[in-house]
Amino acid sequence: MTVPETATERLPSVDPQTFRKVMGSFASGVTIVTTCDAEGRPRGFTCSAFCSVSADPPLLTSGVSSHSSTLRAIRECGRFAVNVLDSRGREVSQLFASRAVDKFARVRWRPGEASGMPLLHNTVAHAECELHEAVPAGDHTLLLGRVIGGGAEQDRLPLAYWRGGYARLL
Repeated sequence: MTVPETATERLPSVDPQTFRKVMGSFASGVTIVTTCDAEGRPRGFTCSAFCSVSADPPLLTSGVSSHSSTLRAIRECGRFAVNVLDSRGREVSQLFASRAVDKFARVRWRPGEASGMPLLHNTVAHAECELHEAVPAGDHTLLLGRVIGGGAEQDRLPLAYWRGGYARLL
């Protein structure tokens, strides 16, 4: 194996199709990241890029397109929530992945106790966050959230996403 002699030497990236195949082979949960814009209107998007970062302080990360209007709202508000969908959440996932104008008119939700951010019904868990940092990463931005509230339902199964389709865990 040859190791580059300098840190400035870059190897070529894989092609987009290979990248999608590799990343699509990792099964993930499906989340809806929510916030409120400057006028107090709820905003949100579907996201499968979500994981824990730190236990002390409690930090999580979620990825969002750098062109997302919801990203602008999160930066302005300084808070967001991550809603982990349950196995019945396929239509909600598709709705929040769409360009529909008023997504929240078509789902049940409530303001979070800790943050006031929208929490969806029919989830297995939720995390309410204060924006700790927004880190540019290619065509996306990684949101680092300090978890200030949350909860989990023990009797529900999560919605999963794998190789371009939805799946249920047993």
